[in-house]
Amino acid sequence: MPDTSTFTPSAVIGAALPRIDGPLKTTGFAQYAADYHFPRMVHAVPVTSTIASGTIRSIDTAKAEKMPGVILVLHHNNINDGKAGPLFRMAPGGHGGRTSEARPPLIDDKISYWGQYVALVVAETYEQALAGADAIKVAYVPDAINVSTKLDDPQTDALPLHTESKRGDVEGAFTTAPVKVDETYVTPAETHNPMEMHATVAVWEDGKFTLYETSQGVVNHQHVMAETLGVPRENLQVITRFLGSGFGGKLFPWPHSALCAAAARELKRPVKVSVDRGMMFTNVGHRPRTQQRMKLAATPDGKLVSLHHDYRNHTSLGDDIKENCGEATPVLYSTPNLLVTSALVRRTIGTPTPMRGPGAVPGLFALESAVDELALKLKMDPVEFRIKNDTTTDESSGKPFSSRHYKECLQTGAEKFGWAKRDPKIGSMRKPGDPDVILGWGVAGASWGAFRGACQVSVSLLNDGTARVSCGTQDIGTGSYTVFAQIVSDRTGIAVDRVRVVLGDSSLTPGPTSGGSTATATVLPAIADATDAAIKTAIATATTAPDSPFHGKPADSLDFSEGKVHIKTQPAASGVPYEKLLKMARIQAANGEGNSGPIGSDPKAKNFSTHSFGAQFVEVEWDPGIVRLRVSRVVSVIDGGRIINKKTAENQILGAVVMGVGMGLLEQTIYSPKTGQPINGNFADYLVPTHADSPKIDVTFLDHPDPVMGQYGARGIGEIGLAGIAPAITAAVYHATGIRIRKLPVQIEDLLTA
Repeated sequence: MPDTSTFTPSAVIGAALPRIDGPLKTTGFAQYAADYHFPRMVHAVPVTSTIASGTIRSIDTAKAEKMPGVILVLHHNNINDGKAGPLFRMAPGGHGGRTSEARPPLIDDKISYWGQYVALVVAETYEQALAGADAIKVAYVPDAINVSTKLDDPQTDALPLHTESKRGDVEGAFTTAPVKVDETYVTPAETHNPMEMHATVAVWEDGKFTLYETSQGVVNHQHVMAETLGVPRENLQVITRFLGSGFGGKLFPWPHSALCAAAARELKRPVKVSVDRGMMFTNVGHRPRTQQRMKLAATPDGKLVSLHHDYRNHTSLGDDIKENCGEATPVLYSTPNLLVTSALVRRTIGTPTPMRGPGAVPGLFALESAVDELALKLKMDPVEFRIKNDTTTDESSGKPFSSRHYKECLQTGAEKFGWAKRDPKIGSMRKPGDPDVILGWGVAGASWGAFRGACQVSVSLLNDGTARVSCGTQDIGTGSYTVFAQIVSDRTGIAVDRVRVVLGDSSLTPGPTSGGSTATATVLPAIADATDAAIKTAIATATTAPDSPFHGKPADSLDFSEGKVHIKTQPAASGVPYEKLLKMARIQAANGEGNSGPIGSDPKAKNFSTHSFGAQFVEVEWDPGIVRLRVSRVVSVIDGGRIINKKTAENQILGAVVMGVGMGLLEQTIYSPKTGQPINGNFADYLVPTHADSPKIDVTFLDHPDPVMGQYGARGIGEIGLAGIAPAITAAVYHATGIRIRKLPVQIEDLLTA
């Protein structure tokens, strides 16, 4: 592996710092998209379809248009008549960014999922708009629907079988192997349910749009909406100062954003659209259902010889969205024979979108469940089996990993969890002090790709002793504001609370979308580069300012630390505060620009495979007398590179674990086979974990810097904390009950025979 000796300890990097934006959030000063209000602002409410497939026969808006306060009704028959439209499709190739649905809203009379927008009512107040929307009468010509949960559709030329990864002779090795597992695992559709629902406030003024958005990617949102609305990018600004979580559902623009902007253009007034909780289940994506067949085979001594992962996921009628369930499969374990195949099936359901840990998380449920079953067939300890099949090489590419400590994750987790005390006999362990409660212990591995994209950052060292750092990325609640301040502080010695961070605005230098655990790794090199450039400017100023004690000295003889310029051979205390030097030169700020490129642009990185790893240990409590199951304890060990802020990083993992409890025990979106409507599309019927469901959680970061990922050696951790939780839960359930759950979520009905 590459050398990590260049990563020196820091008082700021790795510290457990509180979020610098915390006071704004806790005092209510942080403005989210729906909080914006402008003079003459009006409110819009979408009208949604009550069929899942077919066409609109007629739409009667006469009553609504006469109602008090209603000033505009948009639908497919009139959106191009005024100044609202037209709305355009994205050009192929993705150069304008990535949208959610290829079909712009109200472009035709076709219906392809329940809840699709068929009209937009704009009124002076929200209540008037809501009443107007209720008054619109739509007649449909319904067509057949298909929301079948069995994903066994035959492949077609349009939706063929894809081979994603292949090595060796997987079928030959499986046929001759002495120990095998051949099972199918299912994960349901899951709906994103952040506390902050989607919203857009659109302002149209002097031919330019300003959109206040719930977006995980302000720059991508700008690119998409500029193409959709048919305006130059420089005429459209997207602002997301704060986001109440997104979990992937707010990565790409959804139709309500375009409709809101179109209405603002028509009326020349600010317009607000707020997606309600019911629309969250139909109009803004979901994690698609997956069906995965796993065929694993091993020698009697526990060496994997064959692994075939074949998966299906549903997509919508109009978009081909693949859930990359085989993402982690080729790299997690050593096996000479491997095959990953996939196919899509169409359903009359809205377009899927990424949900925290897209692909790898549902894929690891299948892989790690099958690994657990194979280990037990071999009569091997599940931890021992995983360690036995560990590898230091990405066998799908032949490249070594830039940094891989999966074995250490398993060993550390086993020690902290007390795994050595595990009695492998089903139902043999009891809760201390409560012998009626059976304990089950389970383990699963985790993996997530480590990526880095392109980014530009601006840093200014100001003559009042503060610093300003800005970038066109956003903080989605994960602590990005604080990380930006930490890097500037680390390189300059300026206190974190004296660094002003400006994010969430597409007019700033381009930054990354916050998704795929890429944002932190992407911005760090650019922040460092920009800060170093600003320091260089400050040092140059020190050598040229007439009254500077360093006037005329070579720049390379000076250094910058603890907020001061000083002679390299002398301590920082002997130096001069940089702001004093700037004032001497009558300069307001020493500015610097920094850039980082995709990881593939680094020649050194091309020689390595970059991934994060983890191990999840879970304890469940099963009380058969009252048929009660709960997750009581989790130990999570993460190999996620260097940790920049231990507090925000731990918060990420804690939240991911609780989300994993939801995935394992509670969450599923159920579509009516008669209508296609999500029949549990509300917070009463769609179950998410609460505080009462949250287990005791122990988080450990191995904190090994990854030298291929840039100056700070950090990898993203948002997804890796969720990966592996669900299969560890079902493994623990089997240990407690003897019931093997291969279809999520675990339901009490599954356990009644235990």
